[in-house]
Amino acid sequence: MMHLLVDISAHGFGHLSQTAPVLNALMIARPELRITVRSGLPEERLRQRIHCDFSHINTASDFGFVMHNAIDIDRGASAQRYRDLHADWPARVAEAAVQLRDMQVNLVLSNVAYLPLAAAAQSGIPAVAMCSLNWADLFLNCFRVESWAMTVYTQMLAAYCSAKHFLRVTPGMPMDSFPNRQCIGPLATLPEPDYSRRTVVAERLNIPQTAHWVLMAMGGMDFRQPIENWPQRDDIYWLVPEDWGVTRADVRSIERAGCNFTELLATVDAVLTKPGYGTFVEAACCGTPVVYVGRDDWPEEAPLVQWLNHNGRAVEVTRMQLAQGDFSAALAELWARPAPGLPQPTGIEDAVSLLLNVLDLTSAGAARLPTAVVR
Repeated sequence: MMHLLVDISAHGFGHLSQTAPVLNALMIARPELRITVRSGLPEERLRQRIHCDFSHINTASDFGFVMHNAIDIDRGASAQRYRDLHADWPARVAEAAVQLRDMQVNLVLSNVAYLPLAAAAQSGIPAVAMCSLNWADLFLNCFRVESWAMTVYTQMLAAYCSAKHFLRVTPGMPMDSFPNRQCIGPLATLPEPDYSRRTVVAERLNIPQTAHWVLMAMGGMDFRQPIENWPQRDDIYWLVPEDWGVTRADVRSIERAGCNFTELLATVDAVLTKPGYGTFVEAACCGTPVVYVGRDDWPEEAPLVQWLNHNGRAVEVTRMQLAQGDFSAALAELWARPAPGLPQPTGIEDAVSLLLNVLDLTSAGAARLPTAVVR
């Protein structure tokens, strides 16, 4: 039985939203495959998206950046974390390599920690990276002027380049410095065709179907807004996390809707978010308009916004507009636009085809080894 270790970053939910549909399709093609998911995300959250059987290792192989909130990077804390992580990089890689061998892993799929890729290379285990971003380029954008940064960046880049393939997901950062880059189509989980839970959700939340429903979704990171002070309108209802504790006539709890995220995204009239892969791409694939607040220090933003403007309906608002709830005009303009054709998540087939090829080659290679060597 081939053993696939899937390493999923817990820096928001976008990494899971990319990986889950690929795993679900892969397991249909290879139901005998043994899967271990290593991630700092809660197991319940993982199983909401990943529908095949897997074992969970509750640990994070990366941290991406330390964040003040869903948008703002804590540069000082992030710099210290990277210096600590790379203080004795060879020893850290060697330790991770021993773990892979002890687990008898045959293939590593990482979205998008680089330590497991370096460890796989040291162990002679095939590895594939898959993501719309990479921490090396984001790190360099943030810390290029620091005297210590190039040593860390070089180690990060070498780890990514050691993978057999880096599947650069559309839309995504260019990653021109990655010789193992292979571009694939978009990744998204979709509801059933013509899916709508509007009648059911309207009854559960006691809101009129004829009103406009706006979902607040910041990609798994805290970014509470002073919605209590926003202007109130009879024709707009806000769906927000229950732990915000908002009690207004036009506010409802996301959790009480009784839907998973994709179902709810396909049901509402707009989503208010930050530039992030999962929400942007799934909203476009569902035909849901997007209002977003920009992230000036996030290089992934430009390709995401460009793709969304071509494949969906989107409008940007400022941080001040968000704080004041001053975007009624933006919403009206957004809803007046004609809806474009829905993009399709063609990257699922792209990724599964490549992973099947790597698995077949790995399996064939293992079959030729003496029995005592096969792990």
